[in-house]
Amino acid sequence: MAELRLIVGLGNPGPEHANTRHNAGFRLADALAARSGARFGLESRLFGETAKVDIGGRSVWLLKPATFMNLSGKSVAAALRYWKFAPEEALLAHDELDLPPGAARLKFDGGHGGQNGLRDTIHHLGHGGFHRLRIGIGHPGHKDRVTGWVLGRPGKDDAILIDRAIDDALDVLPLAVAGDFNEAMKRLHTSRGAGNGE
Repeated sequence: MAELRLIVGLGNPGPEHANTRHNAGFRLADALAARSGARFGLESRLFGETAKVDIGGRSVWLLKPATFMNLSGKSVAAALRYWKFAPEEALLAHDELDLPPGAARLKFDGGHGGQNGLRDTIHHLGHGGFHRLRIGIGHPGHKDRVTGWVLGRPGKDDAILIDRAIDDALDVLPLAVAGDFNEAMKRLHTSRGAGNGE
C-alpha cells in the first residue's frame, strides 16, 4: 500500500458548525495540527485551508475544504492535482452514521454510504479509490432525522466518545502514513472503544 501524503478532514466551515457531529473530520485534522504545533492557512487555489505536519517522521499535508460538505470533492481533487498525489495516497476523515460514538474504522475504496463529502469526492475523481477514516457518530434511528442529527451537537457523553475515537485514530495514523494499513486497522479496530458496529 502507498504511503499517505494527504489527510483531508471533512466538515462544514464556519463557527456555527464547529462542534457538530458532521465536523468530526475537521476535529481530527485540527487535533493533528495541534499535535505538530502547525497552523492552518487559507489556500484559495485548493478551496480550503492547509497545514503541513510531521506524522511518525513523515511529512503530510492536511486539508480542510472551505467549501461546504456536499462540495468537498472540488477541494480534494484540486489538492491531489496541485501536489500531484495519487488518490490512494489520500485519507479522508469523516463522520459515520453507521458506527456508534467511540468507534473509528479505517477503510479503502467503496461507495459513499450517503456521506455527502464522500459522494462529491467520488463524483470528482470518478472512483472511490482512496482511504477513509470513519468516525462514529451513531444514528438517530430514523432517516428523516439524519440531517438534524449530523448538523446538531452531540451530548456530553457522545462528545467524549467521539473525541476518544479521534484520539485512538491519531495513535494509529503513523502506521497508516507509513503504508502499514493492515497493522493500523488491526490496532484501531480492536482498541478500547471499537464497539461492534460494522
